[in-house]
Amino acid sequence: MKDRSIRTFTRLAALTVALLLLVSCAAAEAVDTKTADPYIELSTQYPAMTVKAGDSLTFALSLDNYSGASQDLTLSVEEIPEGWEGSFSASSNQVSVVHVKNEQTDDSVTFAVDVPLDAADGDYIIRLKAQGQNIADTMDLALTVSAEEIGESSFTAEYPSQEGDADTAFTFSATLINNTLSSQTYSFTANAPTGWQVSFLPSGETTKVAALDVEARTTQAVDISVTPPENIEAGTYEIPCTATSVNETMTIDLSVTITGSYAMSLSTPSGRLSLDAYANQESAVQLSLTNTGNSDLTNVNLTSSAPSGWNVRFSTETIDVIEPGATVETTAYITPGEEAMSGDYVTTLTASSSDASDSAEFRITVKTETKWGLTGIGIIVVLVASGVLVALLDAELAGILQRYYADFSFMFLAAAVLLCFVVNESLADRAALHDLMLKLLLVLVGVSVAYSALLCLAPETGWYSDVYPWAYQGLLDAVVFWR
Repeated sequence: MKDRSIRTFTRLAALTVALLLLVSCAAAEAVDTKTADPYIELSTQYPAMTVKAGDSLTFALSLDNYSGASQDLTLSVEEIPEGWEGSFSASSNQVSVVHVKNEQTDDSVTFAVDVPLDAADGDYIIRLKAQGQNIADTMDLALTVSAEEIGESSFTAEYPSQEGDADTAFTFSATLINNTLSSQTYSFTANAPTGWQVSFLPSGETTKVAALDVEARTTQAVDISVTPPENIEAGTYEIPCTATSVNETMTIDLSVTITGSYAMSLSTPSGRLSLDAYANQESAVQLSLTNTGNSDLTNVNLTSSAPSGWNVRFSTETIDVIEPGATVETTAYITPGEEAMSGDYVTTLTASSSDASDSAEFRITVKTETKWGLTGIGIIVVLVASGVLVALLDAELAGILQRYYADFSFMFLAAAVLLCFVVNESLADRAALHDLMLKLLLVLVGVSVAYSALLCLAPETGWYSDVYPWAYQGLLDAVVFWR
């Protein structure tokens, strides 16, 4: 009895499993059959719109082919309101047939329709059809014509007026809204004053653009960068910026206020920031103060920072006003300390006002004063005395002959050259007289050498002793009085 019950249960279980398998296979076959049904589909992303009379609309179409083979799909308008016109196009050309491969989608076709100007308010249907081989699909475009304004496009800036100094780079955050029913290309222009630089950048990007494509009913953020030219004067400047499409022109009136900029430069007329000086001796330095800003600098004070024991004074310690672009010259007198050793020192001169300041560091080379004064004078006396002595000896022994004249004349020339050296040591470095003395030294040396050489070649006739022997003898007797 027990074995029979087991066999019966086993048979029922097997029958149940078989039925379940049969049902599963049938369902799968039904699904496969449904999936395998060939079809094409005509669709668009925005099949319903609210428009107004006179609008021109463009619909981007999608053609899906799952018919099992490539299809030449014929496009047609099955239904359209009276007086309305519509057409299919691709790549700017009107089309009527589109070839779509199996299991692929074609997005190249658009449908354009013009709403008549006299279209009454209400709901309208446009039915489009795609017809293939033994297969077709239709799509309805639902359009509501309303006299109510959809809204105008706009080009605005959050803060259209800004201010800053001449070194400021201004950035305006603008918003471009396309409220039309189609994508628009907007070109940007700016009517800025001469020298100003204006550029347009999509917000968050660094690439400058001249135009942007904005989809229908969308918003585009735009950054407008404005840079003023150098040395711009203080004042308010208007910079109209325009976004232009085929159908619209929108303008933002931007305003930039340049406040006064203050800056100065302290240097020397030559740009040289070094000089030689002597301990406890005053040296003059010519200074140039230039107003490099665009506003007046008033009450400009001159100060210094020098080594301990040094003294610095200015011919003018306070300058009342320096106009923009103007240069004022003054003089600084620097006196190294009495105990200053030979070497290089730094003295800082500063020009400052309540609005701007500038400093210049001067390298002061302190030199040890030589004893050329007394030493040089002593040598000059020796040279002159030696020249006189040689002249007397020449006269005593052989008479003052031309060929011996160089013996003592050269000494006089050497004394003159040395005297120039002594005088030049007391002159300020780079002074006009200093440069003149250096040139004079070169001339004297050249003349002395040339003159001495030419004397050796001169004839003996025509000299003082030959023309006036009695006078020469009288001069000789007066000098050599001991004979």
